[in-house]
Formats: sequence, structure tokens, C-alpha cells
Amino acid sequence: MKIRNIINKIKPRFWDEAIHQDQPGLFNYRRIWKLTVFCVSFVAITPLMVLSFMDYNLSRKTLQAEASFPIMRLVSNTTLNVGTFLEEKTALLRFIVQNNNYHDLIRPGHLEKLLSDINSSFGGFADLGVIDSRGIQISYTGPFDFQGKDYSMQEWFNEVVEKNLYVSEVFRGYRDEPHFVIAFKEYLPGENWFILRATIDTEEFNRLLQSLNVRPSTDVFLVNKNGILQTPSAFHGDVLERVKIDLPGPDVKSSDLEPADSNNFKNLLGCVSRESSILEINDSKDSKKFLGCALINNSPFIFMVIKSQRELMENWWKMRMELIGFMLISVTSILLVILSAATYLVSRIHDADIKRASALHKIEHTNKMASIGRLAAGVAHEINNPLAIINEKAGLLKDLFGYSEKYSKDEKLNSIADSIIHSVERCSAITRRLLGFAKHVDVEWKKVRIDNVVRDVLGFLDKEAQYRELEVNLEIDGENPELISDQGQLEQVFLNIINNAFAAVDDKGRIDVKISTYPEHVQVRIADNGCGIAPENLKKIFEPFFTTKGEQGTGLGLSITYGLVKKLGGDLSVESEPGKGSVFTVCLSRKFNPKGTVSLDCHK
Repeated sequence: MKIRNIINKIKPRFWDEAIHQDQPGLFNYRRIWKLTVFCVSFVAITPLMVLSFMDYNLSRKTLQAEASFPIMRLVSNTTLNVGTFLEEKTALLRFIVQNNNYHDLIRPGHLEKLLSDINSSFGGFADLGVIDSRGIQISYTGPFDFQGKDYSMQEWFNEVVEKNLYVSEVFRGYRDEPHFVIAFKEYLPGENWFILRATIDTEEFNRLLQSLNVRPSTDVFLVNKNGILQTPSAFHGDVLERVKIDLPGPDVKSSDLEPADSNNFKNLLGCVSRESSILEINDSKDSKKFLGCALINNSPFIFMVIKSQRELMENWWKMRMELIGFMLISVTSILLVILSAATYLVSRIHDADIKRASALHKIEHTNKMASIGRLAAGVAHEINNPLAIINEKAGLLKDLFGYSEKYSKDEKLNSIADSIIHSVERCSAITRRLLGFAKHVDVEWKKVRIDNVVRDVLGFLDKEAQYRELEVNLEIDGENPELISDQGQLEQVFLNIINNAFAAVDDKGRIDVKISTYPEHVQVRIADNGCGIAPENLKKIFEPFFTTKGEQGTGLGLSITYGLVKKLGGDLSVESEPGKGSVFTVCLSRKFNPKGTVSLDCHK
């Protein structure tokens, strides 16, 4: 109760009068007030919102760039270090091949001495092997018995044959433990060749990544292009497991992925490049993370580092709250000023209009000619009141149908309710046209479907057709496109013509309506088997006040209908034979422009 009293005290004087206006000439002040508040608020708040949004994004991008710089530097340096490591191993193999001939390499004990020398100086090599052009390992030194192994069917063998130098992904192979190989192809005199193959222990990679000075919450690891881990990950899996992250970015073509690829990693090839890049991802706990990644030159490896955004963006969270708080305070202040100013100005307009309306009311009583207008307004008012009740009851009936499973799916009941509502709207339009002598009512141009209009009209006359046992047929020939027209006037046209057809036929008669579509127009043909029209009257039926119904007719129906068809950019023609019936043809242009002129002839 107290809240209602407070609202009544602060409510403007014009608020209730915006709905209940008992004096002519008054405006809808509530609507004016709302429009004023909306327009001024839009003009005042929109720039503030745009600037705040731009500042928000700019600040976020700036702080994000500052936060992501250490990640970019880490990715760049580590990628360079890993690439240097691989280049060093590759250079050693090239040096061995170029400074030792083929016969020395396959000589017993020589390969073992080379492996011992390079491990003592550089380290990282697990074994060495010489493979001939058939894919047979003819010389081997290392911890396993791989002498004579056939590698001709191995993927890496085909790669090195084609590219001369090959760095493999981490795999298990014959030794059943994670490792990768570097193979170098060297040509012999003639067309023969051999391959020097070295196995690199992945512990070198692990030590290289573990030497990075990162926080315990930061995860660094290597993956291949299919998302298989090449080094252990602290939070996302072990070696040779699929990494458990979801990357944003453009989709990769299915032809670029192997059958075992996961959808969670399908965007990897579209996200990373040889340049360091930063992406945003969500982990399993749905927390935001920064993902830094880059391809390592001349290798199948991708280096990745994952850091929590919360650790890097703490300053951004504080600034964001300050920006949002400033924007809310500014918007609230602007709205309070606008509401106060709009209320004051509309109240002044309301007071001035009350005085003006009072003066005009006194003058109106002195003008007896206004009695005709008041009489028409009264008639329209009396008609509209029951129409409003019918409209409300029909709407309520439709709502009740919606709450019942039995009736909500009954298309006929729902269509009847829609027909009632549509008929009320049409009656309201008719009352507005009744006042057209004193007030102009604009035509409503919109897209309409001819078949829907004809069906609505036939629905109005359905009861009479059933009572008189009339056979009414509707045929649609071809497509039924939408036209730009006024639905109310179209309904009046077809209602007048079909009413005349009903009047012309006897009980148990027949009426055929056919809708045909042509490139330039739509044709509606309404035929009946009634009494027909005499030849001498055919040329006069569209003239005002001409009727064949005697005292029962006014002679205006077809005349008004003809004028409406012409106004809608169409043409109306009739064919009739006494004793056999009549055919009325309505042609409507498919390219009608309400602002232009159209000359259409049904006979063309």
C-alpha cells in the first residue's frame, strides 16, 4: 500500500489521461513521454555505450597483449632451441656421411667408434645404422640386435628415399619404447645409394623442456600435427597419448586428417604456423587458458605452452569492474536527468493542450455542422464496442484451445477462431471506411496470397452454401505467388462477386473458383451455373446505379468492385449466357507498384 501511494504521488498528471481521454484533441501523452525518453536516452546513452565498449575492448587487447608477451617469448625461444637441437643432430649425420665413405661405415667396429665419439662430444644418440637401397640394415651399433632388419615397408624409409632427409615423429617401432629417428640419404657412384639412420633418445627432449623456468601451473610439451604427445604433459596426457584440449580456429579439411584424429584436435593445423601464436582455450574445468604454439622448422613437432589467464590477467579483472561501474553510474545519472526533463516538458504540453481543448470544445458546440460527424463517430463507436468484445472473447477462446491437448491440435476450431478475429478486424476496417467522408484512411499495402484471401471469403459464406446445398469448388493451377496489394479491398472485391454468384444460382447450384498464375499476372475465374446476364445488359453492369435486381438492388456493388480492381492495378471482365451462367475474371498484376500506374487486360 505504501509503495502504491508513493507511485501515485510521483506519477505525472498526464499518465492516466494517456489512456482515458474524455476531451477531443488531446494527445496520447504517455506515448509522447515514452517516445521522448526513448529517443533522448538512445541519443545520449548510445555514444557512451559505444565508447565504453571500444575502451573495454582496447584495454582488454592491450593487457592481453602485455600478458601474452612472456608466452610468445617462451614459445619463440624454446622453438629456436628445439630447432637448433634437431639441426645439430642433422648436421652431425651429414658430417659423418660426408667424411666417411660407404665402405668405412659398414666396416665392423667403425660405426661403433663413431657413435662413441659423437656421444662423448654431443650426446643424445641411442644408435646408428646403415641401410642399403633395399631397406636392409647392413650395419648397426646400439643396444639392440637390429642387424639385418628390413625397413623397406616402414613409413620413414619411404620418406627419406623421397626427401633425402627425414626427421620422424616419436614412435615405438621394433624396440617398443618412445624414440624418433633422423635419417640421411647419400648417393654412391652410379645410381646406388644408402641411408645413415640415427635414433635419438626422447629423454633429450624431456630434459630440454624441463630446463625451462616455468611455474608449476604452466604446462609445456611437444605434439605432432595429429595431436599426439611427443613429450610428457603435466596436465594433458603422457607420451604417445592424444592431447586433451579443444582448440578454436578454422576447420581443417578431412583429407588432411588421419582416421584416428579426434574432433577436439581437428582445428590444430588451422591454428598454428611457423610463427608463434596465442590462442584462448577452455580446460576440463571450463577455466580460460592461454595456449602458445608454433611449428618447429624442418620437423613434425609443434611446441605448446599452456598458462592460466587468471594468473596473467589479474589487472584486467580489476580494470573491467571499474569500467563497468563507471558505465552503470553514468547511465543511471543520464536516465534520471532524462526522466525528470521529459516528465516536466510533457506535463507542460499536457496543461497547454487541456486549455486548448477546452477552448475548442466551446467553439465546437457553436458549429451545428459537426453534428453529422458526431453521429458517424457515435455509430462507429457503438459498432466497435461489440466488435471489441467479440475480438476479446475470440482471443480468449483461442487461448483456451491452446491449453487443451484435445483442441490445440484441432485445426478447424483454431481456423474458426482466427476467422472470427479476422472478421472483426475487417469490420473495424469497414467502420473506418464509413468515416472516410470526414477522415482519410490510408490503404495498407502488403504482401498477400490470393488463395488465402479467396479461402477466407468462401469461409464467410460456408454456412449459406451448406444451407442451400451449393457445390463450391476451388482450384489452384500452378504456383500461387505473393502480390503487393490491400487485403481488405481484395476481400471486398471477391466477396461482392461471389455474393452475386450466390444470388444468381438456385439451391443445389454450382460455383467454381479457379486461380491461375501467368508470368505477368494472376487470374481468378469465378463461374456459376445461374440465370446468366442478358447480352444487352453486359455492357452496363459496371455502371453506377445499374441493377437487374429491381428494388432489391442499389446498382453500386459491381461498380465499386470494378473501381477497386482498377485501383489495385488489375482488370475485371465478365462473360455470360442467359440460362447457363456467368464467368467473372479478375486479373491482378504480379509487378504492381502502388505508386505507379499499371494497365492490365484480362483478355491479353
